[in-house]
Amino acid sequence: MYLTRFFADDPQHGCANCRRDAGLLDLELHMAFQPIVDVARREVFAYEALVRGPDGQPAAWVLDRITPETLYRFDQTCRVLAIDTASKLGLGDARLSINFIPNAVYEPASCLRLTLAAADRVGLPMDRLMFELTESERIVDPQHALSILAYYHRRGFVTAVDDFGAGFAGLQLLVQFQPQILKIDMELVRGIDHHRPRQAVVSGTLAIARELGAQVVAEGVETEGEYAWLRAAGVRLFQGYWFARPQIEALPQPDWARVG
Repeated sequence: MYLTRFFADDPQHGCANCRRDAGLLDLELHMAFQPIVDVARREVFAYEALVRGPDGQPAAWVLDRITPETLYRFDQTCRVLAIDTASKLGLGDARLSINFIPNAVYEPASCLRLTLAAADRVGLPMDRLMFELTESERIVDPQHALSILAYYHRRGFVTAVDDFGAGFAGLQLLVQFQPQILKIDMELVRGIDHHRPRQAVVSGTLAIARELGAQVVAEGVETEGEYAWLRAAGVRLFQGYWFARPQIEALPQPDWARVG
């Protein structure tokens, strides 16, 4: 799949600034998917779409090849590719979670057109789309990033903050905007079953999330001990190798035997 395809098909989508800055990049992309598991219901809550290179190279390898001139085209194409691929694989009732790049969004309404067109084409309702803002990403304009999240929320999309605790705004982000989903950064999850400072921070985050009416996803869960401690603390949404690894152009099923 090449970055030029969707724009060649429909050059009228997007605002004037977006089209002017949409540089050309001949890079083959694929999508991998990893489930977010609701262990209370024993079902897949969502599949997160993760970009991969032509030979399965990870997202970091791909991002190293993206320039400021091609950032908008990359962001838009990843969205459409994720929707098209997940639809072909049979998403079912699960949500589709897409990471968005706020630095690539000029004006939320105009820059959302390709996404809406792709979702409409495959019959994916807006409330089944989840947009994740990564808190570890260097955000050029934090207020602009928050305005995008707020706009997406008003349009009926599920909004999430990824890597919460890694980042650019921290608690200040929650003061100005309350997303529906908080994904706890994997560095806080790692070894939490025997690390009291991480336990204290995560317990505090869970209390804040409850007060704000947000659901929490523990991401990067890799061991039975991590899962057991977080489940006992009240977490019900999980993502990580303990349940399923990402697979390219496939929707992997969780290992339900590990849920208990």
